[in-house]
Amino acid sequence: MCKIGIVADDLTGATTVGVLLARAGISTAAFFNEQSLDSDKGHIAMVLSSDSRALPKEAAQQTVKSAVAALKEKGAIYFSKRIDTTLRGGIGFEVDAMLEELSSDTIAVMVPSMPQSRRIVVGGYSVIDGVALSKTPVANDVRTPVTESHVPTLMAQQTSHKIGFVPLSALLAGGETLKNKLKSERENGARFIIADAISIEDVEAIAQAVTELEWNVLAVDPGPFSEKLAVARGFVTEDKEIDCGEISEDVIGGTILAVAGSATPVTKVQLQTLLKKSFTCQVPISAEALIDRAGTAPVEINRAAAEALRTIGSGKANVIMLETALTGNVLNLAACEKESGLPSGQAANNINRGLGEIVAEVLNHGLEDVKGIYMTGGDTMVNVLNVLGAKGIELLDYVIPQADLGRIIGGKYDGLVVVGKGGLTGFNGTAIDIVKRICKEASKVYRQEAVNA
Repeated sequence: MCKIGIVADDLTGATTVGVLLARAGISTAAFFNEQSLDSDKGHIAMVLSSDSRALPKEAAQQTVKSAVAALKEKGAIYFSKRIDTTLRGGIGFEVDAMLEELSSDTIAVMVPSMPQSRRIVVGGYSVIDGVALSKTPVANDVRTPVTESHVPTLMAQQTSHKIGFVPLSALLAGGETLKNKLKSERENGARFIIADAISIEDVEAIAQAVTELEWNVLAVDPGPFSEKLAVARGFVTEDKEIDCGEISEDVIGGTILAVAGSATPVTKVQLQTLLKKSFTCQVPISAEALIDRAGTAPVEINRAAAEALRTIGSGKANVIMLETALTGNVLNLAACEKESGLPSGQAANNINRGLGEIVAEVLNHGLEDVKGIYMTGGDTMVNVLNVLGAKGIELLDYVIPQADLGRIIGGKYDGLVVVGKGGLTGFNGTAIDIVKRICKEASKVYRQEAVNA
């Protein structure tokens, strides 16, 4: 059944591109690893997280090659490489690895823009919400910093293939000029072509052009180009009705778990705004305690889960916020790791795993009350879903771009509504909108179950 195979370098990226396809009417699911693909229920598009963004070159390439092989085995014939909107990770050498696994006439076309999230490329430069990429906080990212704003220059440092470039002027001149420019770059030896795009119409024009040229394309993008390419290829199988109506506060019913591991300024404001609502109750969690897996973590996990369950039982709140981001000391994780003798990155992993174990404990004792889970922070989402035994997510829609709505595939909590949101995404009221949307989606599920009963 699968026709479209997409390799994403992390799970939040996988859900972002998957939701765009789902909104276009293409049945789509995202999976956590190759073994989880066996849980697929016949989706046209399958998105596989390679979890390779921070890996060294050779390890990332091997992981990506294996992902392509697994997707081929499931029937995929068209491929995409989902990239981060801020160009983190080894995009170039992962594209090289995918090209090695695909037919020799495949050409990589990179459209790094996501205009609906105010990420555009003009003159080859990546611009994020009006700021050049290298001037944004991503330049100081702890794991995968990006200090080059010019995309062709950045990719030239990573790929072994000759790079071509399609400027905005070619798009503005119309379809024939665009196709001629694409052909010219390919005839000049480029197998990795990067294109400007400042609007979703630009992205659509590029997809239409390569389709009319009948190119075998490996799409390299954050999601919009892959979506428009799938539509141009005729993969829309259903009329997708997007629910854009207002959601009033009286829709809040049952219990929503809001799990906050991200400590970005954007997320903190969103959580503080959510806490002002009378339907929200805060359960502060000590991140420092969760780091010590053998000592303080089990005690803190049990304490937090018990407090959350008491709150659910009291009926005092509909949203239970499990958070490490608003309270407690600001930790220097590198110092914590040095003091505890942990490898780099393990402190954050332990914190997020602990959050997942708290969620699992709550669900084990109160599943009938919990209508869904809102997770903010990519690593938090991965750890929570892994602890819950999920195999993947069936994608449905987004609340806002990069705040993705879906249902768990596999495990004990199959069908539970979830939203995952990146730490840098959204506005002050986004968390409120997310919990409302979870309640509304959960009510649809239960109404349908009643009809089918």
